Amino acid sequence: MSVSPASAVLAANTVPPLAAEDIALLGAPLWVWQIAVVTAGVLALVLLARTIWHPTRRSLRAWALGNIVVNAGIAVTGATVRVTSSGLGCSEWPRCTPESFVPVGTEHAALNAAIEFGNRTLTFVVLAVAVITFVAVMRMSPRRRDLVRMAAVVPFGVLGQGVVGGITVWSDLHPASVAAHFLLSMVVVFVTVALYVRCREPEGRPRVSVGPMLHAVSVGLVVVGFMLLVAGTVVTGTGPHGGDAAAPRWAFDLPAVTRLHSALAWLTLAGALLATVIAFRGGARRPVRRSSAFLLAVVVLQGVLGYTQYALGLPETLVVLHVLGSTLTWVAVCRLYFSTTRLTPPGREVSEDPADLLDRDAGRSPVGPAPGR
Repeated sequence: MSVSPASAVLAANTVPPLAAEDIALLGAPLWVWQIAVVTAGVLALVLLARTIWHPTRRSLRAWALGNIVVNAGIAVTGATVRVTSSGLGCSEWPRCTPESFVPVGTEHAALNAAIEFGNRTLTFVVLAVAVITFVAVMRMSPRRRDLVRMAAVVPFGVLGQGVVGGITVWSDLHPASVAAHFLLSMVVVFVTVALYVRCREPEGRPRVSVGPMLHAVSVGLVVVGFMLLVAGTVVTGTGPHGGDAAAPRWAFDLPAVTRLHSALAWLTLAGALLATVIAFRGGARRPVRRSSAFLLAVVVLQGVLGYTQYALGLPETLVVLHVLGSTLTWVAVCRLYFSTTRLTPPGREVSEDPADLLDRDAGRSPVGPAPGR
């Protein structure tokens, strides 16, 4: 019996994909190495965290900055999962498969399973940084309730991310759950930026430290910036990178939602330019000027990248870079907003800039352990 060339090609293209355990390094499956690397990372964080038992202001700021980095970073690795169609590389949650917590016997290709499983394990690194920072804040003396509240929100936000991630898997990567997954990360990033800024300031009430126009622009940028993120998730949910070939898509017109996203980006650019002009011409403090200039630069670069990826048909690498740019833009928006206010102790003028006084001995003055410890 003869076999047609078309049948031969079809047979060649239906070879079962490798199971995840078939990718091996030095005789061990790839998922074993992924767990080992993440475990080593968490242990390294714990060893580095010994200093937080007697924290300094500088070490506390370093851990707060670490929270920004890892929470923004896991949003970028999540984009990598999506553009590589690895979203269902682990088809269950909290297990990876119905029978296993690790990618053994998965129906997806080995690389897809490894990418999704790797993104899941990184959550433990993000959670470790959040818990370490919370412990450091709790060890401060006198203990600051404002910092405790912010530091407590972060680990709960990370745990919430895990739950939303599970819903995303159970919904077969419905674009609404994918959008919620990303936007929750951005909410957590907002809190981490607040913690990073406020931990260098003395306890007090927030007071506006710039002119009313600049402060109003910074508030408007937070609103428009978050709308820009929401519009970006709508474009994502309508576009081709759904995380899996069978993932549901929104039936919106892609050029129309892209134009809406672009309009919000231009509005963000206008706000960043206005904030920069006001900050430099109005003689704002150096942190405000730097924050506005950084935001302007990031928005310009992000706009160039966005138009480039759209013109090239949304290539995977540029999509991931665009998500990285989105997180940097959001961090810059938040940093500008918080730079326009300062915590000021009762009876002290804003112009005294107590935060700058604290920074001069930030690396020398330890924050003592909490009373009774």
